Formats: sequence, structure tokens, C-alpha cells
Amino acid sequence: MTDAIGIWRLFDTQAPPPPAVALVAGVAALALVLARRPWRLARHVITIVHEAGHALLAVLSGRRLRGIRLHSDTSGVTVSRGKPTGPGMVLTTFAGYPAPALLGVAFASLLAAGRMAALLTIAAVLLLGVLVMVRNAYGVFAVVTVAAVLAVVALVAPPGVQGVFVYLMTWFLLFGAVRPVFELQAKRRRGAARDSDADQLARLTGMPALLWVLILGVLAVCCLVVGTVLLLEPVAALTA
Repeated sequence: MTDAIGIWRLFDTQAPPPPAVALVAGVAALALVLARRPWRLARHVITIVHEAGHALLAVLSGRRLRGIRLHSDTSGVTVSRGKPTGPGMVLTTFAGYPAPALLGVAFASLLAAGRMAALLTIAAVLLLGVLVMVRNAYGVFAVVTVAAVLAVVALVAPPGVQGVFVYLMTWFLLFGAVRPVFELQAKRRRGAARDSDADQLARLTGMPALLWVLILGVLAVCCLVVGTVLLLEPVAALTA
């Protein structure tokens, strides 16, 4: 009975933090994405979500997921088995770059609805799912480290700190989904990304890789706009 009550509490609404928290967290997340050294470290989170996106679509499209590998240079690879062409392969290849942006919008929606506990729970479940599929030592280390931070915030931190953290995490997913698209095109110009997701999509569909980069960029920016509206709605209401 107690366990059932605990589960239902995940669907309870929590009082939102002061509106200024959304603004401060947004500025902090943007600085984290733009600053060179912090971005190198924090980008691992984006990579985890990126590879989780590949893995999820591989499973949903009927492919056999073999595993995920995460590397210290913030790169990663998801291996699946199935037809080397067709819609399933296209969806699996496409899913990586939009995954952080879409997750950011989902988290922003939960915050707008006051579902902070549900957000933390979903984040924990996603990390557990990735951890099960990781197939290299560094990947396990990266996922466990992120999970440990999440656990400390969820179990030990006071509600005020939790509020700041979930807003910061959500903003970071939204902003952090945009920069990798620019980095992708920069690497392509240097000829250093011949097997990138965009180039694989070009080979699978016959559409130019640059067009796929543009599609990925537009999607990331659109998600950023939607997420910003959701996160700043309380601020706008306060100043109206």
C-alpha cells in the first residue's frame, strides 16, 4: 500500500520555484553551452541522450539493439542489427540529434505542469535504460556519474535546489541540442565527419547531407523556441 502511494505521488503537482529561477537557470545553461571547457565536460550528457535516441528508435522500428558505446571525446555509437536500408534505418539514424531537444521540450512541459518529481523519475529511468545497454567501461562510468548526480539531487537536496537543478537540466538539453548541429557542419567542412549521421542519412535517402543538417538544425531551434515559451510562461504572467 505504501509503495502504491509513493508511485502515485509521482503524479502530484509541486509548487513551482520563483519565476526568477527559470531566468537564472536559462542564463547559466546558455553559459555552460557556450563556454569551451565546461561544454566539453557537460556535452557527455547530450551524447548520452543522443545515443539513447538512436537506441529507442532502433527498438521501436523493429531493429535488434546490440549496444551503446560512449567515449571520452564525447562521441558515441549505437549498434543495431536489421535491414541496412529502409524506413527503420532512416529513423534510427535520424533520431540522435533531435533527441536532446525533444526531451528538453518534454521536460519543459512537465515543469509547466508542476510535475518535478515525475521529471526526475523519468530522467532516472532513461539513464537506467542506457546503462543496461552500454558496452564499454568509459560509457558505464559516464552514465553512472550522471546518475549519481541525479540521485543526490533527487534524494538529498532540498526542494529549492531541486527546482534550480531541473530547470538547469531542461534548459541545458534545449540549448545543448543546438550546438552539436553547428559542430557537425563544421566537422563536415573540414572533411572530419564523413560517416556522420547526416552523411549516413544522405546515403540512405539520396537527399544531400547539407539538407539533413539544415533539417536537424531547424528542428533543434524549433524545440528551443517551444521549450522557452513553456519555461518562461510564469515569468511572462508575472510581468503582465
